[in-house]
Amino acid sequence: MSAAMPLLQVVVTRKTVEALDICSFELAAADGHPLPAFSAGAHVDVLLPGGLTRQYSLCNDPAETHRYQLGVLRDAASRGGSKAMHDLVQEGQTLQISAPKNHFPLAHGARRSLLLAGGIGITPILCMAERLAITGAAFELHHCTRSRERTPFVERIRGSSFAARTHWHFDDGDAAQKLDIGALLALPREGEHVYVCGPKGFMDAVLGAARGAGWPEAQLHYEFFGAAPVASDGDAAFEVQLASSGRVVVVPPGQSVVKALAAAGVEVLTSCEQGVCGTCLTRVLEGQPDHRDQYLTPEEQAACDQFLPCCSRARSARLVLDL
Repeated sequence: MSAAMPLLQVVVTRKTVEALDICSFELAAADGHPLPAFSAGAHVDVLLPGGLTRQYSLCNDPAETHRYQLGVLRDAASRGGSKAMHDLVQEGQTLQISAPKNHFPLAHGARRSLLLAGGIGITPILCMAERLAITGAAFELHHCTRSRERTPFVERIRGSSFAARTHWHFDDGDAAQKLDIGALLALPREGEHVYVCGPKGFMDAVLGAARGAGWPEAQLHYEFFGAAPVASDGDAAFEVQLASSGRVVVVPPGQSVVKALAAAGVEVLTSCEQGVCGTCLTRVLEGQPDHRDQYLTPEEQAACDQFLPCCSRARSARLVLDL
């Protein structure tokens, strides 16, 4: 987070091993007051020891105001956030977090919901399942993981009211129990909404199958945890113009728009800096962006009227931004 925003002081009241390389963390307000309300699919930014800021989905019942619960995978390929959570954050420790934000909400009025989670992507999906169960909505949950020992929250789900609507699929299990994504999404169904979260390969497979089968984009909902690296060898310099003042800032190869603007004294609020959270979403008034995010839908990218300056660049020589 590169610009000031209100922060919450919280205490880690419980740290629990949920599965191999996965811990959950329960957070309560340091002053004992209720925490801000949130909706299913929401996340918080966590300021970690060492100065990193990372986003983690809330996986407890949104009706709860006494705690937030996070599930965190220790990822060997991470940029340091999951290692800090696992190694440096302990029970009794005080942390600063943002208020909850939701870029992955449930659609109101859906006739049925299909919830698909890959690995640690179960965290926002579990919150959705619990909310849908409370409201009596129709849904089905599929959780795909590498193995049973790497699958968090199994006992919690088995003890829930939606256990019969939950299906687990393990990579190391027999072929009969593996998820056939193509068959599951072969026929678009009116009023049914699909929600998917997990590793990029899993999400690409789900979204590719759904779009290939003709599911309307409005019925597809997703949240990426991280973005794959984008080749930058062919990047060229371009200009961004601030609509409010007419000032022009040059963005050189190898530097993001956000960093170029910051060097010129113009701060843009950021969080993930990977194009997955949408915090820095900025309107484009003129020019053609080179979209490199995982946040905007294909239709939103094609409109060319907004982009994520933390990762995206320009196809045109200049972008005029609503800044």
